[in-house]
Amino acid sequence: MTEKYHRDKLVPPNGEKKVLLHSCCAPCSGELMEALTASGIEYTIFFYNPNIHPTREYEIRKEENIRFAKKLNIPFIDADYDRDNWFTRAQGLEWEPERGKRCSACFDMRFERTALYAHEHDFSVITSSLGLSRWKDMNQINDCGVRAAARYSGMVYWTYNWRKAGGSQRMYEISKRENFYQQEYCGCVYSLRDTNLWRLKSGKERIELGTKYYSNSSPEKL
Repeated sequence: MTEKYHRDKLVPPNGEKKVLLHSCCAPCSGELMEALTASGIEYTIFFYNPNIHPTREYEIRKEENIRFAKKLNIPFIDADYDRDNWFTRAQGLEWEPERGKRCSACFDMRFERTALYAHEHDFSVITSSLGLSRWKDMNQINDCGVRAAARYSGMVYWTYNWRKAGGSQRMYEISKRENFYQQEYCGCVYSLRDTNLWRLKSGKERIELGTKYYSNSSPEKL
């Protein structure tokens, strides 16, 4: 990070000094990582996203996040794939729409694991990069995060609105600067299915995994 950061200094809930940051991907977490770093907050990346399919897509997204964490010298916890448990959790919800019950079940699963790690490793504040995306329902995400944190006495889910102060636009700027991989669907196999169905109906080609990066995207497509 070479330029001066734009946000005011952040302060975690209850004045805590460190945060466990659940990261969904490098583009979304990049903004949070720079904001936390600029504010002098000690934090660790927790990567637990068993929803991401297929395996190739999962590995690309994870490696991009690892690359940026290394650049900022931030600890990175790889919580493993665990996809069989995710499919069990999503059973019966295969045709739920985006932002529906399947997404809540998915967020619950990911945040429950995040909160468990936080409990076992002396973090009392957790948060997530999921809420930065304009495609997500921030209230839905926060509800799941608060519910997961409530399992442990003294734990708080930080519901900070990461989109404000230009956060969403900053995400694109960082992604283009770092040439992050540009995923074109939420991550799960059902999101991939629905996105491709929409593309075919719209006369567009199916998603081609592993090929699109932000430096190759024109500004109007970001």
